[in-house]
Amino acid sequence: MSHTVEKIGGTSMAAFDAVLDNILLKPKNVYQRVFVVSAFAGITDALLECKKTAKPGIYRLVEQQDEAWETALEALRDRLLLINDNGFADPLLRKEADDFINERLNDAKECIQHILTTCQYGQFSLEQYLPQIREFIAALGEVHSAFNTVLKLRSLGINAVMIDLSGWNQDRALPLDDKIQHAFKDIDLSNTLPIVTGYTQCEEGLMDTYDRGYSEMTFSRIASLLKADKAIIHKEFHLSSADPRLVGAERVRVMGRTNYDVADQLACLGMEAIHPNAAAGLREQGIELVVKNTFEPNHAGTSITDQFDDHPPRVEIIAGQENAYALHFFDQTLVGQFEEVAAQIGASIAHYDVHLISKEMNANSLTYFLSGSEQAIDCILASAQSDYPQARVSILPVAIISAIGACLETSPLLANGIAALANENIELISAQSTLRTVSVQFIVKAEAYSRAVQALHQALIEEAESVVSEGQSSTSKAA
Repeated sequence: MSHTVEKIGGTSMAAFDAVLDNILLKPKNVYQRVFVVSAFAGITDALLECKKTAKPGIYRLVEQQDEAWETALEALRDRLLLINDNGFADPLLRKEADDFINERLNDAKECIQHILTTCQYGQFSLEQYLPQIREFIAALGEVHSAFNTVLKLRSLGINAVMIDLSGWNQDRALPLDDKIQHAFKDIDLSNTLPIVTGYTQCEEGLMDTYDRGYSEMTFSRIASLLKADKAIIHKEFHLSSADPRLVGAERVRVMGRTNYDVADQLACLGMEAIHPNAAAGLREQGIELVVKNTFEPNHAGTSITDQFDDHPPRVEIIAGQENAYALHFFDQTLVGQFEEVAAQIGASIAHYDVHLISKEMNANSLTYFLSGSEQAIDCILASAQSDYPQARVSILPVAIISAIGACLETSPLLANGIAALANENIELISAQSTLRTVSVQFIVKAEAYSRAVQALHQALIEEAESVVSEGQSSTSKAA
């Protein structure tokens, strides 16, 4: 029988009644599906660090050897128990949920305390344990949401089973694929509904490569290894032609169909439909990826395949990064040193875990467009200034907006986009396209982000679609 592998995002999990009604209990036959669940909204931020503000969570406080980590853990415990309280009216079920997460939190707390005590001795360094600490702390969010989901489904008479890939109390790490295959070897999807933790502890160390994109890799590999007929991601929004909060819900349209090239471009901007590496397995297996809105269960959503090739060429989405930075490196003697300087700055960007969106260069300057915490950006700036004291290195807050489509005519798009921004008196810092005609990028001052998105959406999508519609109408009348 056909089956799907589906992932539920954290913001959707926070609206658990909608998840239950619109996703888990929606079909008449609830089986022949596998669900990979994220932590409830905001929980991973509290466990690691805030994705938007970089405010330290439990892990970062442990890393800094700040004793406040224990207070932060207890505050997190209160949040998780409140989620349980809101989710289970039955006191017996609530107690079962509370006992489960309390035990995990107590074990985690004791483990961290032992590691910190051990690292007081000179032969042991906390740094060598940090990757493992980050992984098992991150996993706490997904095991909580997976356990609660299974508990709720079982109370409704559904044969749900929790598949805990977090590696808790596991003797040794297996390779990712082996671990997934072992976990599913005795699962009969015709009468069992597996609920899987988004985090997988494995030999490869998912967080080393994907950091907080680990749940997408878990989801992708399960879909590939189980040869799913379709992979579905449930989010709190549709993949639309722009952010409806900026442009207006009445002006945007659901993308409907697109390809993995477009999904990769969105990921580069931090607006992930799916991590590019996670998508690779789906592409190789020819598995269709569908992004659906949790709150509109009857809508088909957006289908992502390798086959979609848009004709005539058009912009499908205006997407961007509002809080980005331009790191500008200028040195009159840079000619002949590009590779050395680029390698040094690139290593610094990787070290401070900052996301590189794009870069530009000319005879004597390099410009890197980055997203990350202000503190990390400042560290990269200081490092570049220290390594190359003769150079002028500066940071400028910017916004990056891309017009993205499966197949674009980039030259007219550049011209029309520049004109649209000029008409709104928006100063353009930079604009560029690439040989692979899937995106055109515009860089503006950070404070102009919303106005720039609105202007580009109107000019490159709304007005362009209007012209096409008028042309089709004229052709129809002539016929």
